[in-house]
Amino acid sequence: MKRDIETQLIKWKNEFPRKALLVRGARQVGKTYSIRKLGKDFTHYLEVNFEEEKEIKTIFSGSLNPSLICQKLSAYFSVPIIPGQTLLFFDEIQACPEAIGSLRFFYEKLPELHVAAAGSLLEFVLSEIPSQGVGRIQSLFMHSMSFDEFLRAIGEKGLIEQKNDASPKSPIDKAFHHKLIDYLKIYYFIGGMPESVHEYIRKKNILHCQTILGNILETLTDDFAKYKKRSPVQRLHEVFNSIVLQTGSKFKYSNIESGSSHQPLKESLDLLIQAGLAYKIYHTSARGLPLGAELKMNKFKIILYDPGIQQKILGLNLADIVHTDSIDLINKGHMAELFTGLEIIKNSSSANRPHLYYWHKEKRGSNAEVDYIIQLGEKIVPIEVKSGTQGKMQSMHIFLKEHELKKGIRISLENFSSFGNIDVYPLYAIGNIFKKKKIQ
Repeated sequence: MKRDIETQLIKWKNEFPRKALLVRGARQVGKTYSIRKLGKDFTHYLEVNFEEEKEIKTIFSGSLNPSLICQKLSAYFSVPIIPGQTLLFFDEIQACPEAIGSLRFFYEKLPELHVAAAGSLLEFVLSEIPSQGVGRIQSLFMHSMSFDEFLRAIGEKGLIEQKNDASPKSPIDKAFHHKLIDYLKIYYFIGGMPESVHEYIRKKNILHCQTILGNILETLTDDFAKYKKRSPVQRLHEVFNSIVLQTGSKFKYSNIESGSSHQPLKESLDLLIQAGLAYKIYHTSARGLPLGAELKMNKFKIILYDPGIQQKILGLNLADIVHTDSIDLINKGHMAELFTGLEIIKNSSSANRPHLYYWHKEKRGSNAEVDYIIQLGEKIVPIEVKSGTQGKMQSMHIFLKEHELKKGIRISLENFSSFGNIDVYPLYAIGNIFKKKKIQ
């Protein structure tokens, strides 16, 4: 399964001088798979897993001189470590903070060697290291598979081309439009976790994918025990489940069914975000760029990191795929808004930590809200998500007028089209917005 991040990995491989690479993201989103795939482009490949090879940690307990470390690793694993010919990969590097500290020295003293690292719960360790080599380590952020990556994985290259060639000025053929909506329904249920997508490709059995998602969910929640020094496991469960229930609304700690007070709940939420299991959607005034310049830090929404995990927790009925109207299905559990936010993240640069923004105006007698605010080039672009094929755009027009902007985007199940200064993109084509790179 080809992942979009592979383009960035190849770019990193060919750079010189290059920094040590740190691939960051939630558990089981495909970090190790993609780096192993990159390793096939090298004469030699050495993978060091710090959770499996616990004794290897002693190599990093003394000198962090990269040449000395490479000599020891090469002797231990009987794999040559030759600059320009070997990819040295540190997996589950969070289990060895000293190895994280060594990455900066590879850039300073052995830049010819390709060194990559990845791990789950990595953000926890990074936050405790005073200096992890700022400016000497390159980070790439990885997420579960986007809808385009899913289509590519199931062999629908031609369908992707049809979708990518369409625009508000040139709608897609109705046959392709309906086929993409059918695939979107499937994606909602299996999600973008690589293991779930792989099983769908292998067996075309959505029910079996639900078992896979259940196993992934169990692994994630089992990981909560690793957070216990920071937050009790039960509280993490309470906050995690509340994220799902509060999707689409301003997140309120008072809505969490817990005996804990505000501050402990906030700490638990921050941990889940650090672990890559959820993303904040910050309120922005959007008066100028960057969008994060004027945030209301106490006003935000939260979305879970994968639609498949979201629907698994919600317990949506699989029979809906066959018997329920597409519009009703895609509206359930605020899935359309969650899907849109995740697609915005997955179609943004992997070199930057993901950020999402929305706009909300509360005024006596009126209440206006725009689901997402994005930056395209030097332009601010508002996005409203309509789960069906109809819906008023009052909030969008209020935002455009107040901010003196010319264009807005509506995401829905409609075909590509335009209504005045509003461009309509189908829910399955959010990636098109970023591929075009320009709003006229």
